Amino acid sequence: MAMIKASERMLTGSLFDPTTNSGWEQNYYFIQAADTQLGMMHHWGTDGTGTLAGSDGKPYPDSNWEQEITLCKQSVAIMNSLEVKPAFFIVCGDLVDAFADQWPEIRAKQEADLKAVYSELDPSIPMICVCGNHDIGNQPTVESIEKYKTSFGDDFFSFYHKGAAFIVLNSQFYENASMAKQQYKEHEIWLERELQVAKDRGVKHIVVFQHIPWFVSSWDEEKMYFNVEKELRVKKLDQFLGAGVSKVFCGHYHRNAGGKYKDLEVVVTSAIGCQLGTDHHGMRIVKVFKEYISHEFHSLKNFPSKISLQ
Repeated sequence: MAMIKASERMLTGSLFDPTTNSGWEQNYYFIQAADTQLGMMHHWGTDGTGTLAGSDGKPYPDSNWEQEITLCKQSVAIMNSLEVKPAFFIVCGDLVDAFADQWPEIRAKQEADLKAVYSELDPSIPMICVCGNHDIGNQPTVESIEKYKTSFGDDFFSFYHKGAAFIVLNSQFYENASMAKQQYKEHEIWLERELQVAKDRGVKHIVVFQHIPWFVSSWDEEKMYFNVEKELRVKKLDQFLGAGVSKVFCGHYHRNAGGKYKDLEVVVTSAIGCQLGTDHHGMRIVKVFKEYISHEFHSLKNFPSKISLQ
């Protein structure tokens, strides 16, 4: 199965059909990751252990993504070796590094290599992709969104699995929707409807996935590159709380972070690829129980070989 594409704002197939997956069945887990971002380590100038950009970074069109390919292959090997396979594997944005409007040929090669690596993922593990700013642009346009949809499927959609509703957002609209105002409007109308539908279905959990975090450590922190403007942030967090959302999983920060807004937890997961802090390349194990959801980040070097759901 490997990488699957959403269309008409939903994932298809029996694993994710809301009509058969709204009721609780049993404990399960999935793996959440972020920022595979093929090409960033070469371009940014880092050894992957926390060194920020410096003189060793090389600007495009000089490009190389062998380091990320190695890390992504390692993630595939880990998941394929797990005794009990995850329900799905989801990457929260910045799948590759090169912007499509600046380096289309390089980006095409990065996308092809990413898909080739994850085509080796066990067929029983669906790979789900979330769009990030490097995937649709810092200022997304109708054209950039359509290009992304051709490569990876819809930029926002929902799916259900064994008693939980999962909602995937295009968080770049919350950063800059000036060139895609109609698409942003459609996104917000759809989101309001999807939250209500999930609530009406009586699922045990409603979970949101997006790239840019609402905040990285405190709900009232000031606006910066890695979060969303404060007034909009609080408005959306209140919307999620009212709908019964319990977790929002994000990437973008290239460090592990997060915190709570009342009873809603924002979870920021560091990258499989380039690290901007002291965390290691890794992925997050998210366990879904009837009454709660737990999660823990693990480095690729020390990832568990067995997952307990007790």
